[in-house]
Amino acid sequence: MEHLWSPWRNAYVKVKDESRDLANLFVEIGMSTDDEGHYVVARTKACYSLLNRYPYNLGHLMVIPYRAVPDLNGLSKQELADLWELVQDMCNLLQEAFKPHGLNVGINIGAAGGAGIPNHMHVHVVPRWTGDANFMTTCGDTRLHPGDLPGAYARLKETWAKMKAGAQG
Repeated sequence: MEHLWSPWRNAYVKVKDESRDLANLFVEIGMSTDDEGHYVVARTKACYSLLNRYPYNLGHLMVIPYRAVPDLNGLSKQELADLWELVQDMCNLLQEAFKPHGLNVGINIGAAGGAGIPNHMHVHVVPRWTGDANFMTTCGDTRLHPGDLPGAYARLKETWAKMKAGAQG
């Protein structure tokens, strides 16, 4: 039997805060000023983006409205425009920072639709590479990530700062 060692995942296994209210998790992160601690990559007037702590692939981002609504119908036209502009920006950021072969962009609405936090809709932006879903995922129910969250966050923040500076200059 093969063993895969990934000690960096200990941070997920060891930390379990029973007092944390997952229903309000995205509101708490949105109100927090600890962007680095929460891996918040970018903020706009109505939304923010952050790295998913349990990624499908390295660089998996989520774009989240500050206001908790269960689906797109709960957002104002301005919030919708802000959301999709930030999704577009995060797609461009991932292309620039990681050079993926493609992207998945999607929303899980409702518990039956796969939403882990069904009362606060959010958009997933996942970088994809040819062959990233190999036998480990299919047969072993295991994902291999070619990096870690702090490193991916640093790369995204650096690239985002360069992209924003270039857009203003």
